[in-house]
Amino acid sequence: MSNMGTFQPESDVHITFEDQQKINKFARLNAKLEDIKEELKIKENDMKNFEEASEEIELLDDEENIPYLVGEVFVYQNLEKTKACLEEDKKAIQVEMDQLKEESNKTREIMSDLKSHLYGRFGSHINLEPDE
Repeated sequence: MSNMGTFQPESDVHITFEDQQKINKFARLNAKLEDIKEELKIKENDMKNFEEASEEIELLDDEENIPYLVGEVFVYQNLEKTKACLEEDKKAIQVEMDQLKEESNKTREIMSDLKSHLYGRFGSHINLEPDE
């Protein structure tokens, strides 16, 4: 009798509970990293908008009142006050971006450690690379 029609894995790979926990942790961190990337893109876009607004208000007269969004309402304020608000908002966005980048680096570091352990344990039997 021949076994040609049955599937024979290259080798039996035993996954322990700890291995499964590490695989799950890697997956959670990978999802978290994607969320951080998306949030960072939003913050970068906000920063770009603030910079463009700063450039645009330079073209306005000093006496002109400028609508500035505060929460859900527009507040009319003079040019100097608007410039100050824009600078304050840009600084706040930069702080948030720096925090996101730091969190991203920490997450990547943990993922790298997990990846090296899991590839060392399972070799080619596991794929931890993102699909492009």
